[in-house]
Amino acid sequence: MSQIIRRIGVPPSARGSAGGGNCPDIFELADGNFAVIGTDQTDKLDGQLPPDASRASYERIVVITRDTLIKAKGDIPDL
Repeated sequence: MSQIIRRIGVPPSARGSAGGGNCPDIFELADGNFAVIGTDQTDKLDGQLPPDASRASYERIVVITRDTLIKAKGDIPDL
């Protein structure tokens, strides 16, 4: 398992999450992959995937807020 090396974007507290109850987050891992903390919406969205999309049984559909991704955009590498 890879290690978290940095947060992508700003911390949840900088996005208005004072109590920690709504804390989506994105992290870059040492192996170059990304880890996402979000709300598991697999049951709700699985049937809505387009025909050319699929997920393995061990994968989940995770939703993060628009604000989380927009504030992370500047930290996401181009390559």
